[in-house]
Amino acid sequence: MNESLLMQCAAVMGVSMMPVLELRAAIPFGLALGLPTGLVFVVSVIGNMIPAPAIILFIRSIFRFLRKHPWWEGKISRLEQRAHLKGRLVQKYRVPGLVILVAIPLPGTGAWTGSLVAALLDIRVRTALPAILLGVLIAGGIMTAASCGIISLWF
Repeated sequence: MNESLLMQCAAVMGVSMMPVLELRAAIPFGLALGLPTGLVFVVSVIGNMIPAPAIILFIRSIFRFLRKHPWWEGKISRLEQRAHLKGRLVQKYRVPGLVILVAIPLPGTGAWTGSLVAALLDIRVRTALPAILLGVLIAGGIMTAASCGIISLWF
């Protein structure tokens, strides 16, 4: 693998690891760079999954630590409130709801939100991660198909 290809893959992975952007942005970005479709899909899925275990395991501890500083209290409370609103589907259907939440490639969904919801709803890592991975694979398939013009997400 040449250095340029490696750097492009690292850039795609970096975008897929970012909250909000995730693989919804990484897949079109990688394809715009001219990378092979399969490679873009795999690198984006891997990158999107990297933060998930850490979020599930540590986010509540991080929130507790940050709440010691008044500046963070309101921000964390709003984030938790939004996660609980997004998590209604997950509360009702548990694992299938988590898959759906992650799989729909819209703003406010994805692996980051799914991981936060799983943490706040006390869904165990060994249960949440496969559901999040399945959702990421579905979202990746949708975004790859849309980016290649196989399906149209814009009406």
